[in-house]
Amino acid sequence: MTHDHVRVSRALLSVSEKTGLVDFARALHGRGIALVSTGGTFKTLKEAGIPVVEVADLTGFPEMMDGRVKTLHPAVHGGLLAIRDNPEHQAALAAHGIGAIDLLVVNLYPFEATIAADKPEDDCIENIDIGGPAMIRAAAKNHADVAVVTDVADYGTVLAALEAGDGTLGFALRRRLAQKAYTRTAAYDAAISNWMAARFEVDEPQAFRAFGGSLAQGLRYGENPHQSAAFYRAPGIPRAGVATARQLQGKELSFNNFNDTDAAYECVAEFDPARTAAVVIVKHANPCGVAEGSSLLDAYERALACDPVSAFGGIVALNRTLDAEAARKIVEIFTEVIIAPEATEEAIAILAGKKNLRLLLAGGLPDPRAPGETVRTLAGGLLVQGRDAVTVDDMPFQVVTKRAPTEAEAIDMRFAYRVAKHVKSNAIVYAKGGATVGIGAGQMSRVDSSRIAAWKAREGADRLGLAESLAKGAVVASDAFFPFADGLMAAAEAGATAVIQPGGSMRDNDVIAAADAAGLAMVFTGHRHFRH
Repeated sequence: MTHDHVRVSRALLSVSEKTGLVDFARALHGRGIALVSTGGTFKTLKEAGIPVVEVADLTGFPEMMDGRVKTLHPAVHGGLLAIRDNPEHQAALAAHGIGAIDLLVVNLYPFEATIAADKPEDDCIENIDIGGPAMIRAAAKNHADVAVVTDVADYGTVLAALEAGDGTLGFALRRRLAQKAYTRTAAYDAAISNWMAARFEVDEPQAFRAFGGSLAQGLRYGENPHQSAAFYRAPGIPRAGVATARQLQGKELSFNNFNDTDAAYECVAEFDPARTAAVVIVKHANPCGVAEGSSLLDAYERALACDPVSAFGGIVALNRTLDAEAARKIVEIFTEVIIAPEATEEAIAILAGKKNLRLLLAGGLPDPRAPGETVRTLAGGLLVQGRDAVTVDDMPFQVVTKRAPTEAEAIDMRFAYRVAKHVKSNAIVYAKGGATVGIGAGQMSRVDSSRIAAWKAREGADRLGLAESLAKGAVVASDAFFPFADGLMAAAEAGATAVIQPGGSMRDNDVIAAADAAGLAMVFTGHRHFRH
């Protein structure tokens, strides 16, 4: 039987994160609620002068094995699991002298923080909580009679509900807390499972993957206003980026902001900040301008020149600390988000004048070679794959044409292929002098992407008052092979001089012959970069 309101007479508190603990426990005691606690929590409450019973006095057994065994006992789990309206359950409590526990307050050993800090394996193992999840699951299962709190953020909610309910907690709140509790244990177990899969080098971890996450924030809506949405942080070792960044100013990120900012930051991370300054401008998850430069300002101006129309209202990602010089230039046009590893105080002050501009500081760059997974939902299931963690620096260049690329062309080839990896397929990227001059993305045919990229390069020349397209003398990167020579010929007609592509088409010989006839240099990498 479900009780609308359950009176809280006794609470068990066992927490690793002690923020707000003393005030919360004092408020519970002030309501006449008897307190039971364990280990460090008991010590904290005792030192604060709050009356509390140690769990060892409840179970009749001392904590043992360095605290590994303390709550795994019928005196605890019987008190949590007993159904209040079940005569047999009540008789068992009475026969064994077990008192009911009406409120459980537990947060778990900090396993995620331990692995994030790259602690030794033994430390990680010791931070796998056993008793905590067992108690949480027991209390959540019996939420008809018991309330369970797993998040410090809910302390105030529970105290307010106790006040409003004259010492009772309503069923709706207990049910919500129970769901949140199972979400927490699911995310916790996912973090452990995934860490073990990586650490123990499981041959096929994807067959045993666990997915979980903790709610970071609700979003106003998803891609469109009629879609609900939320942002969750994944368990395990964090990857520097939008999910871990500090937001210094601006409105809350939208669903599309999260998606586009992640795309921009992953792309700019392909460029080693120790080698060059780099800037990526993204619109609708596609780069619309990418450039290297002698400074961030130089890189930004060159990236913007590729497609300033699309850049309006876009995302700007930088691979170095944002400085005042670059900040002043970026705010000259409307920009939704700027993300960088860090920013100078002067740059922060400049951006503060743009109240709607979101500034994110990620604290570092994601490693483009790091292993990991990407997940996509589909009807009735999930598609899981390893992250595209190969970089152009790891690929062999197989020259397949009569003419080999010049040194300058080879440098631009590598630049263009870094960008093509982050452009939606079918992807074509024109680049010259360490900057994109035309990008064609997401078309159903590769030749259309090639034509769009060439058109963008022609537009750029028109803006500058130049007679020749910016594609003249550029290199072209294709994320996958040219199935026919037409896409390559569109690049040659636009003025490109060299091509980088994976190769592997049944018609590679035809494409190579067309390149030779046009005087192009072409290299195969053996690695494609589909991004759908």
